[in-house]
Amino acid sequence: MSSSAPAAIRMGTPTGRAIVAAATLGTGMTLLDTTVVNVALRTIGRDLGATLSELQWITNGYLLSLASLILFGGWLGDRFGRRRMFVLGTLAFAGASLLCGLAPTPVVLIAARILQGAGAALLTPGSLAMMQGAFRPADRPRAIGTWSGLAAIAAAVGPFVGGILVDYASWRWIFLINLPIAAITIWIAVRWVPESQDRAGCGRVDIAGAVLASLALAGLTYGLIQWGDSLAPVALVVGLSASAAFVVAESRHPDPMLPLGLFRSRTFSSANVMTLLVYAALGAVTFFVVLQLQTVSGYTALAAGVALLPLTICMVLLASRGGALGARIGPRLPMTLGPIVMGAGTMLLRGIGGEVDYWRDVLPGVTVFGLGLALMVAPLTATVLAAAPDRNAGVASGVSNAVARIGSLLAVAVLPVAAGLSGVDYADPVAFDAGYRAAMVACAGMLVVGGLVSWLTIRNDVLEAAA
Repeated sequence: MSSSAPAAIRMGTPTGRAIVAAATLGTGMTLLDTTVVNVALRTIGRDLGATLSELQWITNGYLLSLASLILFGGWLGDRFGRRRMFVLGTLAFAGASLLCGLAPTPVVLIAARILQGAGAALLTPGSLAMMQGAFRPADRPRAIGTWSGLAAIAAAVGPFVGGILVDYASWRWIFLINLPIAAITIWIAVRWVPESQDRAGCGRVDIAGAVLASLALAGLTYGLIQWGDSLAPVALVVGLSASAAFVVAESRHPDPMLPLGLFRSRTFSSANVMTLLVYAALGAVTFFVVLQLQTVSGYTALAAGVALLPLTICMVLLASRGGALGARIGPRLPMTLGPIVMGAGTMLLRGIGGEVDYWRDVLPGVTVFGLGLALMVAPLTATVLAAAPDRNAGVASGVSNAVARIGSLLAVAVLPVAAGLSGVDYADPVAFDAGYRAAMVACAGMLVVGGLVSWLTIRNDVLEAAA
């Protein structure tokens, strides 16, 4: 199927179910590896003798390469086939996961995580673009809602799975478990998913854009995580300069990786600003809560994972309903209330401490946070894609995913430093507790601002216009 062929697949058909299954498994695998690692960080740090900075890089090395290359991955999918790039990305992700599972030192693990992120950059935009390019417009919100709910399960269940593997097997299995998942994903995609691409948009490969985007994020991330190091200011200058050069390069390239015209849409730009704020808070909350439960509250890795199960339950039961609600009443209200509810849950989670009571200090906050996430995530995703032309589905998906990862990347880089944490503070209950509480307040603030952005800028008719 090319961009000239009508998207006519319906939800509920065998092909429709296969497309959602492949997209969910692929995206879920990448999301699982984002959250499952957080539970294992303390154990990895102890086993490999890592510092807090190295633990940040184990998380951010993955996010850095994913965010840097995901736009390029979306561009490649639009030009050369979304299913093709999805399958190649899944293969690369599986190979890098094997290297992660065998890593003998923190440096090797960080390098393998960077390779893993590069594979995810190919498959992640392809998952959404396959649905956008295949399903008829009327079925897209429902398909995206189903995908959002099922894929988010992987992110939410990550701490639980990670806890079991860390406590009863080895932290290395949090990476090796990806191998059979990848094999099933590739089989479904090759057998059932139709190919789609923008044949009319084929042109020169935007190498300069890919290099400058990677250099910008690498410089900014290194400068923030290694703040205090003599090279940090230089890295920040390089990152900022590369960011400016990226904008100039994309404006001049005949077939840019990121068509800047997409941002002329107020809806597209606003939805991505909201994505940046919300996913920054989401990434930071996940990072801090699991460490707080283990370092300060004395939970095992498994107990910390089980503590977050209500988030999984909320996503399983309600994420698709959030997508249906957004399709029925418009995305503005769900995208406004969702982040504000998440902010309230974050403030409740601030009460986690040394003398923790799960029913009082953990369960209410996790549940409220999960309810807000389930309300918001599908309408947000559908709005971003609806605001862009179908021929740019891969690029639009890449932008949305890149912004989400950049948000998490910068939050995990900045908030520990801003909260006064460094070195091996992740193992010091007194030091970590103080930093945790400050970080939760910052996350709640970002979520409230994200809700306000949606209320002021998102139109309710955007999904109707795309139908």
